[in-house]
Amino acid sequence: MRPGRLQAKGEREPEEALMDVTGVWVANDEGTEIVRARDIAGVSLDYDGNVTVRLTGGDGAVVTIAGHRTHHEEHRPDDFHRQLARVVAELSDAAGSFLVRAVHHEARGWQWVSEPL
Repeated sequence: MRPGRLQAKGEREPEEALMDVTGVWVANDEGTEIVRARDIAGVSLDYDGNVTVRLTGGDGAVVTIAGHRTHHEEHRPDDFHRQLARVVAELSDAAGSFLVRAVHHEARGWQWVSEPL
């Protein structure tokens, strides 16, 4: 087990809150933007089915990871943003570095896939 990490004012984070996601990266569905998973502060799904991540840091930048659907019938699951969080959490325990991205398959619909880097 990893010991708790020091926070501001000498407090410690709970051990269960820590994940080692240094080797996990998340790409947008077009592959034009890649963010480090450890820099993601939050994930959301909007009414149009776009998945965005809010990054840590002073400006709290927002990056669209899965968006701009070409056909309205390409419905994304209502929990697609939670699926991303689940995949990143699962990969945090894996050895190596991984890239996660959204992919649409005609038969299976939208899903998150990972590949080793």
